[in-house]
Amino acid sequence: MEIIGFIFICIGILFNLFGCIGLIRLPDVYNRLQSATKCVTLGTCSILIGVVFYYGFTNGGIKAIVAIPILFFAATVAAHALVKGAYIFGIKLGDKSVKDDYKDVHKS
Repeated sequence: MEIIGFIFICIGILFNLFGCIGLIRLPDVYNRLQSATKCVTLGTCSILIGVVFYYGFTNGGIKAIVAIPILFFAATVAAHALVKGAYIFGIKLGDKSVKDDYKDVHKS
């Protein structure tokens, strides 16, 4: 079980690394938030699953199980609120963005 936990923790660290690289490399705030939300949420949840496998159902493992859905829902809701706020505030899409679905909805 420790080996499985170690593998999940390594996968989580890789996803977190990819999310950090996405924050640096992607062109605009919308793509950066998507990278941060998707990669870091999946990476952190993988690390927490690895903790559950590594430690079992001890206090640390149970706290990790409780933290997974909280992190999943909080991160996605927070990212949605940040993106919507950025759009309403008027931050432009990147030059290479092809489609703006909210253009007709949010005419201010």
